[in-house]
Amino acid sequence: MVGAIISLGNCFDLTRRSNLDILASAYSGFEAAQKAAGLDMPENNDSPKVKSKNRVIRTLDCAVLNYLCEITKKSGLPEFDTIRGVFVEGDPVYPGSEIFHQTHVQIAVRNQACIKAMFLPQ
Repeated sequence: MVGAIISLGNCFDLTRRSNLDILASAYSGFEAAQKAAGLDMPENNDSPKVKSKNRVIRTLDCAVLNYLCEITKKSGLPEFDTIRGVFVEGDPVYPGSEIFHQTHVQIAVRNQACIKAMFLPQ
């Protein structure tokens, strides 16, 4: 396990509703670009190694986010340094709960200058 101190910088935060609207729009553009190029849409898939109710291999989500970052860069807007998202996974912690055992936050660092320090937790 490695720990890190990360400055989010210009973060595309998937916990903000306005950013989800932007992401949905990017999906539409990505889908049109894929069709125009004669390419199939990527798909999110189940893990072949871990039994899960969730599609944890997020190939589609990754492709759409990369597309968003590329069109942001091409349009001359500030590039995203990081992307942060909450991923709800696993079984409910108790019957009827909407809180799940494997829910977690992930941060994708696109600009390595945002990594301020790394360490081995003790």
